[in-house]
Amino acid sequence: MLTRRAYLKHTALLGAAATLPGSLLHALESRELIKRTIPKTGEELPIVGLGTSATFRQVAMSGDTSPLRRVVETLVDNGCKVLDTAPSYNNAEEVCGRLAREAGLTDTIFWATKVNVVPRRSDEKADPAKAREQVERSFERIGKKPVDLIQVHDVSDIPGHMPIIQEYKEAGRIRYLGVTSTRKHQYETLERAMRDYPIDFIGVDYAVDNRSAAERILPLAEELGIAVLVYVPFGRTRLWQRVSGLEVPDWAREIGADTWGRFFIKYAAAHPTVTCVTPATSKPHHMLDNIGAAYGELPDAVLQKRMEAYVDALPAA
Repeated sequence: MLTRRAYLKHTALLGAAATLPGSLLHALESRELIKRTIPKTGEELPIVGLGTSATFRQVAMSGDTSPLRRVVETLVDNGCKVLDTAPSYNNAEEVCGRLAREAGLTDTIFWATKVNVVPRRSDEKADPAKAREQVERSFERIGKKPVDLIQVHDVSDIPGHMPIIQEYKEAGRIRYLGVTSTRKHQYETLERAMRDYPIDFIGVDYAVDNRSAAERILPLAEELGIAVLVYVPFGRTRLWQRVSGLEVPDWAREIGADTWGRFFIKYAAAHPTVTCVTPATSKPHHMLDNIGAAYGELPDAVLQKRMEAYVDALPAA
């Protein structure tokens, strides 16, 4: 169990705790995580979760998955619980399910997975039998009954996939359903799905230098009462490249954004419609740093604009 002392030591704040902003110090003392409500049910989720694409997926394919177990344990031991995965992330879903069982965390985690039996960027239609087979395999890998959330991955053949997961929800085998997209050219399809189906969640790309979702998708989610998982808040590696060698500005540190990871996550989490930000990582200390963004303050509208202007002024990656 990672204690407050371990957290402070890890983030180099232990010796300077007395100089922390009062709101952040209070949050660390009380272990008060920022949470957001799922509009359709009122259930609360911590604002920071874990994604399993990118580096997590790569490590899951290697022989040594022990760092990933520590990542998952760090997530849960520090009060967070949303774990976003997909059958298409190589064996990340299988590895997550196994590691959670071994650690006794299966029922604590909020499992968000996906369904897509159509090749990406394909006009093929989903085979219902294959879709059900994929969902059943996810149930077996995850092991939680019911699974919390299944979303149609990358807006792929929504009319073909959606009735399948609606059946599972009606049968009580999943709690929530939704649709995901991380590509702007898919937003029109995503918007149509949000209006045409009784979905509970969307997953969408949103970052300090990628704000298109705030213009169209997030306002619609607020209007329709749909929860939002934020994907790629670091722009995959793009934002890290843009800030390479730079220190976080002092004005951002005042709200606890004293690492770039927390800077990026707090920006995304500040939008009131965002339910949970799910950056991917395969390193426990990065997971812990990400969780730090769920403490203290989130930027107000004025500070968000300042964050945008700062990043926009940097050379493009």
